[in-house]
Amino acid sequence: MLLSSFNRTVFLAFLLLMACWSGLSTAQETASGDHVKVRWLVPDTFGPGAETIGFYFEVDPGWHVYWRNAGDSGAAPRFDFAGATGEVGPIQWPFPVRLPIEHLTNLGYEGDVAYLFEVTPDAAAMDIVVNLEWLVCKVDCIPGYGIMTLSRPVGTAADWQPQEKQLRDRFLAMVPAEATAENFPWQVAAVTASPQADTLQLELAPRDAGAELSSPDVFPLDGGLLTAKAPEVAQAGDNIRYTFERVPGAPMPPTTGFVVSDGERAWQLDDEEIRAGAANAAGAVASATGPANTQPLWLLVLAAIAGGAILNLMPCVFPVLSIKLFSLAGHDGQAAHRVKEGLRYAAGVLVTFAALGALLLVLRAGGSAIGWGFQLQSASVVLGLILLFWVMALSFSGLYEFGHHLMNVAGRSRGGSFATGVLAVFVAAPCTGPFMGAALGAATLLPAYSAMAIFLGLGIGLALPFVLLCVFPALLNRLPAPGPWMETLRQALAFPLYATVIWLLWVLGRLVGESGWLIGAMLMLVIVFAFWLGRHAFRGSRWLAWGLVLAALVASFSAANRLQEQGVASGSVQQQDVTAGWQPYDRNAIGQALARGQAVFIDYTAAWCITCQVNKKLVLDTAEVADLFRKNDVYLVRADWTNQDPEITRALGELGRNSVPVYAWYPAGERTPVLLPQILQVSMIKDLFSE
Repeated sequence: MLLSSFNRTVFLAFLLLMACWSGLSTAQETASGDHVKVRWLVPDTFGPGAETIGFYFEVDPGWHVYWRNAGDSGAAPRFDFAGATGEVGPIQWPFPVRLPIEHLTNLGYEGDVAYLFEVTPDAAAMDIVVNLEWLVCKVDCIPGYGIMTLSRPVGTAADWQPQEKQLRDRFLAMVPAEATAENFPWQVAAVTASPQADTLQLELAPRDAGAELSSPDVFPLDGGLLTAKAPEVAQAGDNIRYTFERVPGAPMPPTTGFVVSDGERAWQLDDEEIRAGAANAAGAVASATGPANTQPLWLLVLAAIAGGAILNLMPCVFPVLSIKLFSLAGHDGQAAHRVKEGLRYAAGVLVTFAALGALLLVLRAGGSAIGWGFQLQSASVVLGLILLFWVMALSFSGLYEFGHHLMNVAGRSRGGSFATGVLAVFVAAPCTGPFMGAALGAATLLPAYSAMAIFLGLGIGLALPFVLLCVFPALLNRLPAPGPWMETLRQALAFPLYATVIWLLWVLGRLVGESGWLIGAMLMLVIVFAFWLGRHAFRGSRWLAWGLVLAALVASFSAANRLQEQGVASGSVQQQDVTAGWQPYDRNAIGQALARGQAVFIDYTAAWCITCQVNKKLVLDTAEVADLFRKNDVYLVRADWTNQDPEITRALGELGRNSVPVYAWYPAGERTPVLLPQILQVSMIKDLFSE
C-alpha cells in the first residue's frame, strides 16, 4: 500500500500545521460561534473496530440547527473531513421535528443535538481534521465556521466516559433504522402523485390487522420535491394517508424517500416507487425542459454529426489532429494509401464511440447515474493522458530518439491511424459544442438502438474532416511541399501538447486535491530522467531506466487512486466560488430559493470541460455579469461535475441532458427552466433581464 500509516500521520500533521497557521480559525477539539458550541462525543481510547462518534451541538434556548432536509429555509451543517487515519462513514442524522417560523416550516432540532459518524481506525492513533460549517437560527440566522481536530490512542477496546457514552447512545437511538418487517409496525401501501395536483400521497398500513397504532410523524427526504409543511393526515380504514404539498413545478422522480417517527424511534423508507401518475408527470417535465425526446431520430443523428464535426475546432482535439496533419504533410502522395489512412482513423473513432456508448447504455440499464465524459472523472485516466501527451510533446520537440519512433507509429503505421482515432474520442470528451447537448441528452431517454445511432453520428462527424482530406487529393495539394519547414512545424505543434499537459495537471488537482500537481509533476520528471538515463551506454542503464518508469507508474497511479477514493479533494476552488456568490449544488436550497420567488441560475460544469472553463472566464465570472446577477438578486449555483455526483447526474437527466456545459435559468416566480446555449455570450445574460 503506497501511503503507510506513518505517511498518513505526517500528512495529517501537515494539515494540522496549516490549519493552525491559517488566520481564519484555530484548529482545536472544540468550535464555537454565536449561540452554539460544538465538541466531540468520542471515547478516551478507540478500539480496533468500528465506533460511532459525534459532533455535539450545544445550542442556546430558542435557537435551532438543521436536519439533512432543512425545510423551507435554513441549511444543514456541513462536515468536510480534510484528513483521517482511518475510515469515516457518512453522517447519521437523528430524526427531526418541524419548526414553524412565521409562514415557513423548517426541519431541525429545538435544542442540543449530536450529528453522528462511524469511524474505523487503521493506525496506532485515531487522528481527524474536519472543517465545519453550520447555520443557527431563531428568526434571524447566523452562520458559523470552525476547524476541529481529534487525536486519541487506539487500544484493545473502546474506553468511554459513562456520561459521554450515554449521551451518544441517546442520539444514536434517534437515528432512523432501515424499515423491515421485523422492526417497522407499518408497511407502505402506496405512494401516489398526480400530474394535475401539486400533492403527493403516502399511505401506511399496519402490519398487524386491527393493531391500534397512533399516527407517526413523516418527514420527506427530498426537500426539492416536497415542502416541509406538515402533511394532511386522513384515516382510510386501518390505513393512514399523508398528503404532502409538492414544490411547485418540481420534476417528479421515479422514487422518493421518507423518515417515519413515533417520537422515540424512527425508520427510513428509501427509494419508495411513485406508482400512480409518475410516468405521465416525468414525461410532462421532460417535454417542458428539452426537445430531446420529441425530435425525430434522423434529426437527432444529423445534430450529432454536426456536433461531432464542430469538435474538430475545439482546443482539446487539436493536439491529436496535429499528429495526423503532420503525417499527411510529409506523405508521398499515394491516393490509395491516403484513403486507407482515413478509413483506419475513422474506424478508430467509430469503434471507440460505439464502445463508450455501449458502456453508457449498460450502466444506464443497471440503474447507474452516469453521463458523457465519465472517463475523465477518473484520476487514473487523467494521469494516463498526462503521461501520453507529455511523451508526445517531448517527441515533437525533437529531444529524444524515442519520440521519432512514436511519431512514426502515430503518423504512418497501420495501427497508428486507428490508435489516433481512439485517442481523439477520449480527448474530445471534455468538449461539448453546439448541437451535441440535445443529441447526447436524447441518448439517455431513447431505446438502445436509437441511442447507439446518435453515438455513431457523433463519431462520423468527428472523423469526417480528416476522411475528406484523405479522399480528395485537391485538398491535400493545398498543403506545402515537404521541406525544412516540417521540422519547424513539428516543434511548433509541441506547444499545444504542453498546454494540454498543464490543463490536465489542473484537472488532476481538482480530482484528488493539491497532491495531484505533485503526483503528475513527479511522474513527468521521472519519465524525462529515464529517457536521459536510457541514452547513456553504461552497463544496465536501459534496465535501470525501465525500472524507474515502472516504479513511477505504480506509485503515481496508486497514489492518485487512493486519494480519489478517500475524497481528499481541495475545497479551495469551491470556497472561491462561494466567496464570489456561487453556491454548491444543493437540491433543497434550490427548491427553497424557488419557493421564495427568487430567480435561479445553475451552471452545470466540470474542471475537465474546456467549453465550461472558457464560458466561465469570458462570461460568467466577469465583473459585468456578476453585477447583473447581484442587482437582480439571482441565486447562483455552480453544479461541479468534475467528480462523479449522482445528484448532479440526476438533475442533468431531468433537463434532458447527460453532458456539460448546461446552463439552466429559472426566472423569478417560474418553475420551468430555460436552457441557454452551450457557448455563452455576455449579451445572452443581459437578455435574461431585458424584459
